[in-house]
Amino acid sequence: MTSLPIKAIESKLAPSPVGPYSQAILAGGWLYCSGQIALDPSTGEMVGNGDVEEETHQILKNLLAVLKAAEADASNIVRTTIFLANLKDFNKVNKIYSDFFKNKVSPARACIEVSALPKGGLVEIDCVAWLG
Repeated sequence: MTSLPIKAIESKLAPSPVGPYSQAILAGGWLYCSGQIALDPSTGEMVGNGDVEEETHQILKNLLAVLKAAEADASNIVRTTIFLANLKDFNKVNKIYSDFFKNKVSPARACIEVSALPKGGLVEIDCVAWLG
């Protein structure tokens, strides 16, 4: 069995990981992006002061920076997972998410309410993209 070449993808335009993981891993033609929370990449501080919409905008900006580091964009995304600290924020996050994918094929998705997110975030989003 041959091993698949695996490469870490990093962008200075996205926040550094808050734990022992990579921003993304490129394996074959697949890009697996770690979950992003609303961290400002230049300061490492949370953005939004508890505003789920501001957090969502920052998260999508961070994901896009990681995708660009892999020479991809939002149109390459095939799957996302959205983690919400409060499912009541679903409509607010969904509106911003839907605008992000406007004029693109909407990826498959799961949305899950969780009890807590890192750094007190209200939302986290990860994705898988096809680059092949």
